[in-house]
Amino acid sequence: MTPSQAPPLASAPAGRLAAPPRRSRALALPEARWALAALLLFLAALPLDLAGAPAWAWGPLLAAVYATGGWEPGLAGLRDLRERTLDVDLLMVVAALGAAAIGQVLDGALLIVIFATSGALEALATARTRDAVRGLLDLAPATATRLVETPSGGVREERVPTGRLAVGDTVLVRPGERIGADGTVADGAGEVDQATITGEPLPVAKRPGDEVFAGTLNGTGALRVTVVRDPADSVIARIVAMVEEASATKAPAQLFVEKVEQRYSLGMVAATLAVFLVPLAFGSPVTTALLRAMTFMIVASPCAVMLATMPPLLASIATAGRHGVLVKSALVMERLGQVDRAALDKTGTLTEGTPRVTDVRPVPGGGLGAGEVLALAAAAEHPSEHPLGRAVVAAAEERGLRLSPAAGFASEPGVGVRARVGGRTVEVGAPGRLAAAADPGSAAAALVAEVEAGGRTAVLVRYEGRTVGVLGVADRLRRDAARTVAALGALTGAGVTLLTGDNERAAARLAAEAGITDVRAGLLPQQKAAAVGEQAARGARVLVVGDGVNDAPALATAHVGVAMGRAGSDLALETADAVVVRDELATVPAVVALSRRARRLVVQNLVIGGVFIAGLVVWDLAGRLPLPLGVLGHEGSTVVVGLNGLRLLRDAAWHRARPAAPLPAARQDGAGGHERHAGRAGSPV
Repeated sequence: MTPSQAPPLASAPAGRLAAPPRRSRALALPEARWALAALLLFLAALPLDLAGAPAWAWGPLLAAVYATGGWEPGLAGLRDLRERTLDVDLLMVVAALGAAAIGQVLDGALLIVIFATSGALEALATARTRDAVRGLLDLAPATATRLVETPSGGVREERVPTGRLAVGDTVLVRPGERIGADGTVADGAGEVDQATITGEPLPVAKRPGDEVFAGTLNGTGALRVTVVRDPADSVIARIVAMVEEASATKAPAQLFVEKVEQRYSLGMVAATLAVFLVPLAFGSPVTTALLRAMTFMIVASPCAVMLATMPPLLASIATAGRHGVLVKSALVMERLGQVDRAALDKTGTLTEGTPRVTDVRPVPGGGLGAGEVLALAAAAEHPSEHPLGRAVVAAAEERGLRLSPAAGFASEPGVGVRARVGGRTVEVGAPGRLAAAADPGSAAAALVAEVEAGGRTAVLVRYEGRTVGVLGVADRLRRDAARTVAALGALTGAGVTLLTGDNERAAARLAAEAGITDVRAGLLPQQKAAAVGEQAARGARVLVVGDGVNDAPALATAHVGVAMGRAGSDLALETADAVVVRDELATVPAVVALSRRARRLVVQNLVIGGVFIAGLVVWDLAGRLPLPLGVLGHEGSTVVVGLNGLRLLRDAAWHRARPAAPLPAARQDGAGGHERHAGRAGSPV
């Protein structure tokens, strides 16, 4: 069986994802069952033939060998022939029948047995790769408990297939049950194990308003969850779709091999006829010439070469998936190994993406203390959904400050928020966008400059039209950021570039901690894409790693785009070529190194297959290659090539691919400047 005939991943119905098998069961594959039947029949006929029993005793058994082992590839080959495609599998069956036609029935049967066994091993390898990919997923349950209002105003429970859930439905998730759809907690509290989506090793506390994901496990406490996505569009369903797409696509190397195969097969048929007719013209016996031609057809078939490319690439996709990196296709896996430049986003990529308040600076003469400034800002920001607003509220809650209720809340994109707190107007936002901060000589301006000089983002707090304080907000560098930068630099042989919309001071501070010297700050989304395009125009193959909608243009422009897997992000699952599901930045250089190892194995396989074919062909033409030995050499090389590629399925392949890079002297827990999101204060990123 050639790689093009490998069965694709079975698609699961929307909302109902089939559980993956815990282990590959060989006899569950039809190729394995037919191969076993052919082998048993051959073993039953062999002693009868060797003992000199009459033909009627062993003949039917060998005929059954031909039928059980050869009908499937023969039928597939005939179907391809109707579409004017010559398949090498059909040539193998023809060679076996040719051997039988000249009296070499046992040798032809041996060819069928070995050929069928080789096909079964290829099918088993494909199934193992498929199972390994699917094994990384904790899949959604088949049913969910939906809560329905009764005419009397009560609520009743009903068990429904998860595929029938709709946006707006409320489902009840009891302790120990898996969540059936993506949604938000409407009522209840508990701890949810969501390691398969985010990679978090410990259960995460969930309260009303928190997001939960299909397939994750509710540990303690009953939850009422409001469905926010159709089950067919859940995070886990899209991951499954990505895996299916990856298994179905072919790398350019494989497409090239398949293109060459057609011409090669036609040439091989012509050469086989020459090997038969030329000796015949010089007086060779028909039987001898035909046997040599059949042997030539077998050993010259490019089965091993055809199997050279896809097993390493699919195995590397499976291994990367098990370790938290979903690669969308074999094409992407091949291209990952080609990158020679890397560019990283800042917030959410190099940093954790969770801002925190580091400074509370009252303006001298403002009449308010630090606690009062923070309490006013948090009260105004309390209705806000923006990360900066949440950081301010969290800081006030950590200090136990009492927050007054806010009225008349309004958010102005690119400026900040405004609300009435205690009957007075409070404004919180960007210093450069609030009019009262325009005086460069004011005390507020001095505080803003001091905060920004430290690499933190400044947030101005105004009370009744006067500036009363400045907050400093910062993001934390990921623990593995410096190691990742060093590893990517070692792999590509070039320095890593930082692409960010944040201010130059904040970007420079964080870049120094991460070991990056090439910093592009203050960039709009289209400017990030332009920076990547400039490098590509100079011949660079750029790897871009980002996490937000603002990074989409750069991810699309890059040779390969990798998204940090913020669960539920459309960008992470749709725009990028690969997704780091567990948000572990160090897996990026690991998957690049794994891709390069897969490419090396492809070259090895091509060499192995080519050497076997050349050696066996020379032996057959220059000497006398016994048919059974030719069959064994040909099919053995195919098995060797397949198993060589599948070495990348082992966890050891991932650990070897993960580059060991020394940590720079920079601190790993430092705070870099927070990069503001589009729609609020500061530069859009």
